[in-house]
Amino acid sequence: MTIRNYLKDHWLLLVGWLTFIALTCFILWLSPDTAVNFSIIGYLVLLEGLFLLLFLTIDYSLKKRWWRSLDTTEHPPSLQHYLSEASRAEEKLVQEYINGLLVEHQQVMQQAINNQQDQKDYIDSWVHEIKVPLAAVNLILQSLEDDIPEKKYYLVENELTKIDEYVEQVLYYARLDSFSRDYLIQEYSLKEIVQSVIRTQGSYFIQKNLHFSIEGTDQLVLTDAKWVAFIFKQLVSNAIKYTPAGGDITVTFSRTKEGAWLQLKDTGVGIPKEDQGRIFDKGFTGENGRTSEQHSTGLGLYLAKSLADKLGHQLSVESVEGEGTTMKLLFPFLSYFKERR
Repeated sequence: MTIRNYLKDHWLLLVGWLTFIALTCFILWLSPDTAVNFSIIGYLVLLEGLFLLLFLTIDYSLKKRWWRSLDTTEHPPSLQHYLSEASRAEEKLVQEYINGLLVEHQQVMQQAINNQQDQKDYIDSWVHEIKVPLAAVNLILQSLEDDIPEKKYYLVENELTKIDEYVEQVLYYARLDSFSRDYLIQEYSLKEIVQSVIRTQGSYFIQKNLHFSIEGTDQLVLTDAKWVAFIFKQLVSNAIKYTPAGGDITVTFSRTKEGAWLQLKDTGVGIPKEDQGRIFDKGFTGENGRTSEQHSTGLGLYLAKSLADKLGHQLSVESVEGEGTTMKLLFPFLSYFKERR
């Protein structure tokens, strides 16, 4: 605290001092036996002013250490920093109150963290348990393939696949915060990752009569295959959802000075220009998600973008409404691993 602010806070003391000086002078003036002149009043004001200055100086020096412990310029505020510089009763009262608030806040936060961890553990457990009946239903469906019409068979299979994908989304969403404990960086073939995802979506391509092709030379990248496969699966799912029957979906591999590129291009409805800056926002469905017959949760691209950022990859989009969309995933060169450019 500056001296100016200190004096502003003690304005009442200064007013009291001036009132005391005025009252003393008035009493001397009323005394019939005392000859009052300006020199006596001057000495009186000077003497009492020196006592006031001494008092303020000592008081300011004693409180300076306490103020320094509260100064956010020297010590940025932290919920882990307890006050300990109080020396006076008033300062100790404030210190105990603030420290009590910090303790209560930490207890509340710890309880919230514990509740959140319990919820995440339950979600992880639920996801793994629900996959068992889903797999069982899928096996039962396959055993009934010859007993039900082909069209109905594929409809049920599609719905089961959607349920499995939504369950997978829940699992990956729950693992966003613990991502650092569940990844393994190795050198992988992008083509192999892409083909493994396309095989899981094969029935959708057949039913919508979509043409799929791969262009360019396969690229080897340093990444985590499981997370990249999930990212690409979200992109493919969106491309299939918003591409009309008979359309084309193309995957292109390329290499530039920035790194290796994986591009997914479709001939779908495209993304309105005003929505392109928000498609990676959590829960954002956009105009297509609201008007399309397909249901959209607004989580797929959010998860894809979040996971790409955590892996150090760059996910971007280029789209022209009515002409299609190109999703671009860049795997930057990592100089630490001395990749050849």
